[in-house]
Amino acid sequence: MGVKELIETLEQTEQQVKAGGGPKAIEQQHSKGRLTARERIDLFFDKGTFVELDMYSQHQCHDFGMEKKRPYGDGVITGYGEVNGRTVFVYAMDFTVMGGSVGLSNASKIAHAQKMSLRARVPMVGLVDTSGARIQEGSGTYSMLFYEHIKSSGIIPQLSCIMGTCAGGGCYSPALTDFIYMIDNSSEMYITGPRVIKEVCNEDTTGPELGGPSVHSQISGVADFVTKDEPDCIEQVKRMLSFLPDNCNEKPPIVDTGDDPYRFCPELDSIVPDEPKKSFDMKKIIRSLADNGDFLEVKEKFARNMITGLIRIGGYSVGVVANQSRLLAGAIDTDASDKAARFYRFCDCFNIPILTLADVPGYLPGVKEEYKGIIRHGAKMLYGYVEAEVPKILVVIRKAYGGSWAAMGSKSMGADLAFAWPTAEMAIMGAPGAVEILYRKEILAAEDKAAIRKEKRDEYRDKFNSPYLYAGKMIMDFLIKPSETRGHLYRSLKLLWNKPQERPDRKHGNIPL
Repeated sequence: MGVKELIETLEQTEQQVKAGGGPKAIEQQHSKGRLTARERIDLFFDKGTFVELDMYSQHQCHDFGMEKKRPYGDGVITGYGEVNGRTVFVYAMDFTVMGGSVGLSNASKIAHAQKMSLRARVPMVGLVDTSGARIQEGSGTYSMLFYEHIKSSGIIPQLSCIMGTCAGGGCYSPALTDFIYMIDNSSEMYITGPRVIKEVCNEDTTGPELGGPSVHSQISGVADFVTKDEPDCIEQVKRMLSFLPDNCNEKPPIVDTGDDPYRFCPELDSIVPDEPKKSFDMKKIIRSLADNGDFLEVKEKFARNMITGLIRIGGYSVGVVANQSRLLAGAIDTDASDKAARFYRFCDCFNIPILTLADVPGYLPGVKEEYKGIIRHGAKMLYGYVEAEVPKILVVIRKAYGGSWAAMGSKSMGADLAFAWPTAEMAIMGAPGAVEILYRKEILAAEDKAAIRKEKRDEYRDKFNSPYLYAGKMIMDFLIKPSETRGHLYRSLKLLWNKPQERPDRKHGNIPL
């Protein structure tokens, strides 16, 4: 066979590979409202930049009739390309080829791409759509992926998109990455499917009830984002990448957003209610401070008493952790602790400054929370904040009491700069609780108990809760007008952007997992 014929054969084989499972399988995929793996890749990468790796890989199984069906690519596409001009690696499971099942060759191919992304020090994105491990080949496949995820963790960003089904042990692959995206009315994740649960546990359930987007975004906290469809999912991944550096040795990109970094926010001067127990929407503050009001919220529907997400201030990427008084009065419970602690650690991994906006009455009390382990979970927030060596800035919006103040980042916990609005109250506890303890005898002896309570509360609040007291003790660096907060934060970010990071000489600490 001459050179011309060899080249023609190569071209024909390449077309065969790109055809995936063929027209019928592609039609079935589309009938579910899902794109094919190659269509997803085309949406993700800048046009013409994708370079495919290991295109001609084949499985090596010769049992159960598998030797008669050895498609090129083996049910997964791997490679790299440019996303808005920046290099990113991807693996995309191809459900049209053997259900995207993961066998030894398939897993080795993904693991190779993971190793390459780590060597290149660029992000890795997984587009997951698989029926699970390929049972004809036995076990030991997913462990290769787990190993590479863990070795890459904290070095390069790793994002996972559940584009269809993700079941069994394979769920731990996305669970080991930084963020998980699910698609409304399409994605499902579960360790054990409905059929097996019925057989083993005699419980009736469906895929969406067991592991759909609403379950994992609201109850379990497994999913970080839920998108409306696949194109939206891919766009949201691109949006996330725009906030991040390529790896842990780089800073996040500084973007010219066109928004004046010293812009006044007059709406903030009246956002905190005069009544101490009345709630307000902390997200309005976050959007006011953010460039062009752009706020990428993480785990929006999970532990909603705690807000986490990314914004830009003067073009700088900033990770925000804030209390939401509209739920549980902003108190920190077990789920909120986990949510914030993980986000602190993520920001620290990728050199993203942390901004905490405190309006916190304390850790959530109660028998239920104690039984769930609020002590252990709450300690994660404390650990995560101190461990982070990125620039850390605190703004006390209203309340900051006791241990929960520490969890939101006080000077003694390592905050580089601490600001307070004139509406701020700080203490071991709020005035009502403190008065009941400190003036118990006087209240019991008084004829007009309501009057003495009010008198002592006002006295305690003025004397011990005042932000001027803590500014006087240099626990707070600045007392600022709410409308001027954005400018102060921008100056602080410029000041701290090149803050040195010095890790202690140890293997690692022992976070209270």
